[in-house]
Amino acid sequence: MQKTGRIVLTVASVFLRTCPLLTSDEDKQNFRHWTGTNPKELHERHLHSETVTVWCAVAEFGVWGRYFFEDGCAVTITSTCYIEMLQNFLQPRLNELAIDAEDIWFQQDGTTIHTVRLTMDLLRGLFPGHIISHHGDIPWPTCLPNLAPCDFFLWGHLKAEVYEHRPNILDKLKTVIREEITVIPSDMTSRVMNNFRKLLDVCIRSQERHTDDIIFHK
Repeated sequence: MQKTGRIVLTVASVFLRTCPLLTSDEDKQNFRHWTGTNPKELHERHLHSETVTVWCAVAEFGVWGRYFFEDGCAVTITSTCYIEMLQNFLQPRLNELAIDAEDIWFQQDGTTIHTVRLTMDLLRGLFPGHIISHHGDIPWPTCLPNLAPCDFFLWGHLKAEVYEHRPNILDKLKTVIREEITVIPSDMTSRVMNNFRKLLDVCIRSQERHTDDIIFHK
């Protein structure tokens, strides 16, 4: 797919959890089955819902990514995990895009795993002079956590759609995440990125001070 013009690739990760199988009434132990013998049955289940962390990128032409951080199970994201994702997942997909690297701006927040020296060195090689981030070419404001499209749009939209399916096992959760990301239309992400530009204008005018909530029309 040919892309033209300047592309902003804004990225982030979020974790989602499976929905419990028990209803609220059952969870309060209101369901009983009486028997004359002790069945000595042991029912094992996870104490907490299983979770998965997914990485995505939002650009004007759509939502990109769906990379799950895992190693047989959900893992805590470290700088090593993040660098492996950049090398083994993001970089090959950038090579598939029919667009010059100089036309892509890469935006991420200031999380430590995003901004350690090894991570930033790799990103500078992928997006020379075009990194919007703490320690990047253009600093990202730390006082406005919901400024990026992943935060003000994608995660809320994705969670609302995914939890409609009430996925109760991890494989089902991941399948639903993939499906719901796939059906996000490009005209929606185009409007999101247009609103992102408006939000940046508000940020510049406010000189990065706190601003009132902004409601955009879909």
